[in-house]
Amino acid sequence: MTTDVDTAPLAEHRFPCDNCGGDFRFDPGSGGLTCDHCGNTATLDAGPWGGTAIKELDLSTALRADLPEAEIEETRVSKCPNCAAEVEFDPDVHSAECPFCATPVVLDTGTHRHIKPKGLLPFAMDERAAREAMTDWLGRLWFAPNGLQGYARKGRKMQGIYVPYWTFDAQTDSNYRGERGTVYYVERTVTRNGKQERVREAKVRWRAVSGRVARFFDDVLVLASKSLPKRYTDALEPWDLAEMEPYRPEFLAGFRAEGYQVELDEGFKEARQIMDARIRRDVKFDIGGDRQRIHGIDTRVSDTTFKHVLLPVWLAAYKYRGETYRFVVNGRTGRVQGERPWSAWKIAIAVLLGLLLAGAIGYGIALSEGQI
Repeated sequence: MTTDVDTAPLAEHRFPCDNCGGDFRFDPGSGGLTCDHCGNTATLDAGPWGGTAIKELDLSTALRADLPEAEIEETRVSKCPNCAAEVEFDPDVHSAECPFCATPVVLDTGTHRHIKPKGLLPFAMDERAAREAMTDWLGRLWFAPNGLQGYARKGRKMQGIYVPYWTFDAQTDSNYRGERGTVYYVERTVTRNGKQERVREAKVRWRAVSGRVARFFDDVLVLASKSLPKRYTDALEPWDLAEMEPYRPEFLAGFRAEGYQVELDEGFKEARQIMDARIRRDVKFDIGGDRQRIHGIDTRVSDTTFKHVLLPVWLAAYKYRGETYRFVVNGRTGRVQGERPWSAWKIAIAVLLGLLLAGAIGYGIALSEGQI
């Protein structure tokens, strides 16, 4: 949810090294800050950004645009003309390549006002480990072009991106109407091929039922980005949300952060679909019996809160023979997903080998049966 107020300062996630003046970056290995220029390190001491608990925000207040000004921040972002990704860049960078689709973009000086992140999962693996995970995954794709595999192994560095998500908490109470089905069997005589046989036939006896189920939903996760295919980001799950840290800008040092493109109300609609699907499963379990029919569910949702959170993804976007291929790596677990390229000549060789093998088997059978 964006607002039209322009009073908040730009959020600059840069932390100068106290030894040489270079920029610190967050180091996934140590969990602290490292300077690549002089090797100096710094720990993440307690600061004013977080605390021990991650604060939830009231959904109805946010939907009325009544959040306190302290919950809003402003960042400089660039919108890619190809994939529409909105990525935060450093103030002194004037041109770059979109990390989502490898399209060259010229950065504008526009700003994006949005709800501040309340929590994040820090990167747990560095770029080298992410690249190894990606190349191992590509290596298992036999039909991928060798040229792309080699380019991915030797190409430029992968981009560490914090991808935006919403999480929603809610208490739900649902009254339902339906029917419970009990399976029973009857025997009857049928005639098959002129012969009479006894067969058992399943029948269902239905009985009207009604009831109530309740469930508290904690951290229903909804992707707030439109820059990557949802089937890839969904396949990166599960995320260890129990290990989420209160948001601190130091975690972003050396990484990019994508601005959310799915607004809060839109995200909650998707969260309700997830909740409703789980409630239907609860209702079927509560109805019991052998079969279930649901005629209606009336759900009351209360105590609804939300968070804007950031999850770590290593991203590679390669232009290869005029096509863009994107690969994403879960920055915590190393799970890889991506657009699968195909090599025409490898497929042709596989087909040819299959035909040769089938011919050899056929020849062997004919020979053994004395037909040759």
